[in-house]
Amino acid sequence: MFSVGLTGTKLGCAEGGCGACTVMLSRFQTHTQQLLHYAVNACLAPLCSLHLVAVTTVEGIGSVARKLHPVQERIAKAHGSQCGFCTPGIVMSMYALLRNNPTPKMADMEEAFQGNLCRCTGYRPILEGYKTFTVVRQIYKHTVKTHSCQNTHSHCIFFFLQDGGCCGGRGRENGCCMTNDFAPFDPTQEVIFPPELMRSRSLCFRGDRATWLQPDTLEEILRLKWKHPDARVVVGNTEVGIEVKFKNMVYPVILAPSFIPELNSVTHTEDGVVFGAACTLSHMGAVLRQAVETLPPHQTEVFLAVLEQLRWFAGQQIRNVAVSRTNWVSSVEQGINRVTGLNPCLILVDGSRVVQMDDSFFTGYRRTVLRPQEILVSIEIPYSQKVETFVSAFKQSPRREDDISIVTAAMSVTFTPGSNVVEDLRLSYGGMAATTVLAKRTANRLRGRCWGEELLQEACSTLAEEMTLDPSVPGGMVTYRRTLTLSLFYKFYLTVLQKLRQQVKSDCVSATELYHPQTPSSVQIYQGRSQDDVLGRPMMHLSAMKQATGEAVYCDDVPLYENELYLSLITSSKAHARIISVDTSAAERLPGVVCFVFADDILGSNATGPVVTCVGHIIGAVVADTQLHAQRAAKAVKIQYEELQPVVTIQEAIAAQSFYQPIRTIQKGDPEAGFKQADHVLEGEMHIGGQEHFYLETNATLAVPRGEDGEMELFVSTQSASKTQALGVPANRVVVRVKRMGGGFGGKESRTTVLSTVVAVAANKYRPVRCMLDRDEDMLITGGRHPFYGKYKVGFLNSGKVMALDVSYYSNAGNSMDLSLSVMERALFHMENSYNVANVRGQGFLCRTNLPSNTAFRGFGGPQGMMISESWITDVAQSLGKAAEEVRRLNLYMEGDSTPYNQILDQFTLDRCWDECLSRSEYQQRRAAIDLYNRQNRWTKRGLAIVPTKFGISFTAVFLNQAGALVHIYTDGSVLLTHGGTEMGQGLHTKMVQIASRVLGIPYSKIHISETSTNTVPNTSPTAASASSDLNGAAVQNACEILMKRLEPYKNKNPKGSWEDWVKSAYFDRVSLSANGFYKTPDLGYDFDSNSGRVFNYFSYGVACSEVEIDCLTGAHKNLSTTIVMDVGHSLNPAIDIGQVEGAFMQGLGLFTLEELHYSPRGVLLTRGPGSYKIPAFGDIPTTLTVSLLRDAPNDKAIFASKAVGEPPLFLASSVFFAIKDAISAARAESGIKGPFRLDSPASAERIRNACTDRFTKLCPPAEPGSFTPWSVQV
Repeated sequence: MFSVGLTGTKLGCAEGGCGACTVMLSRFQTHTQQLLHYAVNACLAPLCSLHLVAVTTVEGIGSVARKLHPVQERIAKAHGSQCGFCTPGIVMSMYALLRNNPTPKMADMEEAFQGNLCRCTGYRPILEGYKTFTVVRQIYKHTVKTHSCQNTHSHCIFFFLQDGGCCGGRGRENGCCMTNDFAPFDPTQEVIFPPELMRSRSLCFRGDRATWLQPDTLEEILRLKWKHPDARVVVGNTEVGIEVKFKNMVYPVILAPSFIPELNSVTHTEDGVVFGAACTLSHMGAVLRQAVETLPPHQTEVFLAVLEQLRWFAGQQIRNVAVSRTNWVSSVEQGINRVTGLNPCLILVDGSRVVQMDDSFFTGYRRTVLRPQEILVSIEIPYSQKVETFVSAFKQSPRREDDISIVTAAMSVTFTPGSNVVEDLRLSYGGMAATTVLAKRTANRLRGRCWGEELLQEACSTLAEEMTLDPSVPGGMVTYRRTLTLSLFYKFYLTVLQKLRQQVKSDCVSATELYHPQTPSSVQIYQGRSQDDVLGRPMMHLSAMKQATGEAVYCDDVPLYENELYLSLITSSKAHARIISVDTSAAERLPGVVCFVFADDILGSNATGPVVTCVGHIIGAVVADTQLHAQRAAKAVKIQYEELQPVVTIQEAIAAQSFYQPIRTIQKGDPEAGFKQADHVLEGEMHIGGQEHFYLETNATLAVPRGEDGEMELFVSTQSASKTQALGVPANRVVVRVKRMGGGFGGKESRTTVLSTVVAVAANKYRPVRCMLDRDEDMLITGGRHPFYGKYKVGFLNSGKVMALDVSYYSNAGNSMDLSLSVMERALFHMENSYNVANVRGQGFLCRTNLPSNTAFRGFGGPQGMMISESWITDVAQSLGKAAEEVRRLNLYMEGDSTPYNQILDQFTLDRCWDECLSRSEYQQRRAAIDLYNRQNRWTKRGLAIVPTKFGISFTAVFLNQAGALVHIYTDGSVLLTHGGTEMGQGLHTKMVQIASRVLGIPYSKIHISETSTNTVPNTSPTAASASSDLNGAAVQNACEILMKRLEPYKNKNPKGSWEDWVKSAYFDRVSLSANGFYKTPDLGYDFDSNSGRVFNYFSYGVACSEVEIDCLTGAHKNLSTTIVMDVGHSLNPAIDIGQVEGAFMQGLGLFTLEELHYSPRGVLLTRGPGSYKIPAFGDIPTTLTVSLLRDAPNDKAIFASKAVGEPPLFLASSVFFAIKDAISAARAESGIKGPFRLDSPASAERIRNACTDRFTKLCPPAEPGSFTPWSVQV
């Protein structure tokens, strides 16, 4: 598609895990004579598989130039596109849904998005925008009777009124910003399917390394399989595509049976339903759901178990193409396979035989009893034959949606008729061995026993003995996995008791309930301004329409240059080693290879040497004619190492005293004296895991040598254009251009130069060179948020008042300093969060380890520093038996208080945020309801927490607090605006246009920003530290005011004239219509030695209250409700600011509850893509989300009384973490355990379950540390 200029479809991961590449395929099914539309991941769809298939990309449904499709328009107008890189994929998922179902339900829409990820928006505005297509919305339009937001918020889209409420979709006459502007959706006007594709025909395609054979009859595929017994059979390519891309597998012959009628058929027999082996999982699910609705319940036990597994299997795009053949027989996703312990039948053709899918079906990991020359024709899923048979299936994974299971289970029990005596029992587990395992010993012991408490105790003790794992097993989580085998059996036990109509304790019933997500609802509240003022209006992101149509240009979308080359990196596979030799001979012989780039090719300063210091350390690069050739050649380079001992974890660094200098210290008061005054002294510790940026657009660079005087032009996805100029040549010869980024979050502040420098060196040798990292490369090389370990000692009174604090922070900096010192400094500046502690000491240690250098990430050390403070304030409350919110409020700062670094707090609004959050969240009522719920439920618990944040705004490096702008006014009155900030989805360009519009007094439509470039605004600071609107906005204001002063005489001379009249008059009078603007933040500067000076220009404040529910048996949790009150001053753009609040909150939700980077003990990153690294998905947003921007809180220290908003809200997601901890405390109390306990971040399902100590966890004690080598380590 790139070669024909269709760049709307984006590549985000190349493994079908993010949905950025979603397109719609349409196929005519000859065996049913029906047309099928379905969304797929383009990254896993081989070109050959599109034979007789119509492909619709985002460009095919609408454009800004022609007309937007309603699907594109509504996501843009609902503020559902920020960086925009994920937007085309989300648009196409919704479009495919509407092509099949023009009036979907909300559940249909939520299911359609299970395979799509967004890192910017927080998902809420996307759902609200697309809710307008659903049945719920259509019914709602006719039932709304009230203006009250409290009564309508569950159906509100992102609409604003001047009083800060939402109109509930009642139309423009009441201030609604868009409802009546939506183009109507008419499903009859879509593009027709090309009739020439309505046929069936075999295909043979021969490539360099593989032959693709697509037969259209069963006889033909049998003949081909006999001829090519080792041929791989591919339908959806969901497995083979991964193997070829990431495991370097080569399959010389591929058989594609998608168009064979027998393999696509569905047959209902007396015994069950027979599915052809090429039936997709989506189709299977639809058939089984229909069967469940029409058949007697006793026949559909197995169907329900399969459906429960299918519900959480992959995303919709995968289910649309993945087939039973691959995903049952190859055991890719063990969730479905666990049901196979129930003996469905498989029919295979080689003289024909039927195989029972019992415990002998899997002969090894990913191996079955199928013979090489056999073809799987169908799978039969049987009816459950007896009324006395009960079947259940379970899956537990890190994230509910689109995730690989940790442990799955399928269980069936048959009773002697008319009794509760077990006649037959089958317990099948996945995730407990290389293959499906049946707990035969346990089942044998329980046969003939009555289904009751005695049986349960016997089952648990036997399962604990039978379901064991080696402590070093791949995947880790050994204690958790073993505990899950007992917990899931207990759920099955209770479920069967209910079906037997036996007594189940009322407090245990919730353990049997299946998870059914509720439709999320939301309220957004802000203080409106005059309709005539462009500032303060919820203006749509300027690029939203282009992003929704795929017309927005990102770095890798720049058209190919003639003779352009592609670069692929050669990286270290060892964490710490000396390079003995680099052999490129095999790579040189491969087609397309042009040259290699190594350290010797770099001019000037170069720290690269013979010793590699992390896995992913760049050793060199291959330059070739295509991306494929370059990547193949890079993999063919052979490197010999002499391994050295690596330092991987913080604890290893502490033991080895492996630290970077300096060690920072901040002290105020006398901590020792404070501890003596305290009634209690408590010590604790906490580890906070790192986080991958997971910007949807990976790092990309295009370097174009200009041929004269060593000039070079670089197109780079970077937050730091000026840093990218540093190539060892004069900066005036290098132009860096940034149009937009598909996300940054700090990850493109300093680490982009790791790639851009190599690409520039290669281009300087030859001709234009391009490189966009694959997701696994990007995650391996570029680093992420610093893992932190904190140790604290806190002294406090009986009242809960904190008297003294001594805290030490250790960060895992990685193999270079990068920005680690500044990150640690900010952590120390936030070590007390929002609490006034008179006597405090904080120290910060930078651990030098053999991991890729960690770097800036939204919050920049602040969240880690504040997380430790919230840990000790929670410990104080728990040790005293007091409510956490009381202890927090008691210690909260007040106006005029002084921070540990001696900065006085003025214009303090945190107390107002706190009180408003308590009120809006109805905190006291919620607490009472939660306490009641917890008394009534043993195995699910709810928790509640309210958490404040105080975030300092300014770069801590003083020299960075400056910005420039350049404004041109053309004679036609149009304005070209350039400033030093870069657009990465945060709406910076939109705000700058609004500021210019206000100062110049012209409509924003007359103002345009093309890009950020170093030849227009030099020496720019990185777009970071949440200060870009403040800095660049003031610079834009300065430039515009200069121009307005020049135009003032012409306005005075012709007061009734137009803008164009004044501009032309000035031009003919030879007045310059171009101006540079500049701004620097005044009165900044801090000295660590004297602990004096002004660190920050001001502070942003916020408070969040969250309610959660945890499953004590599995560790899963639900985010029930979150209320956020954020002080953003006078908002420049409430839509963008609320989008930043929600997006930051969801990113923080990932940091504190979900996202885990796993490293091996030898420093190898084990989580390199969305398949293993899970960011929050659509289903993770709180069921009820309220965001309120604090009213009447002007900030006189920033542009037009606004405040920074990018980073401060992220930490508010810790309210979810501490709500989880609150729920765990309730669970522990059931076992008689009270008081403080350690809970590291993130609060994963594993950590939640292990912390909920009960009789099941006691049966599965962890192995003794040091007695084994773990699969992964806590870095």
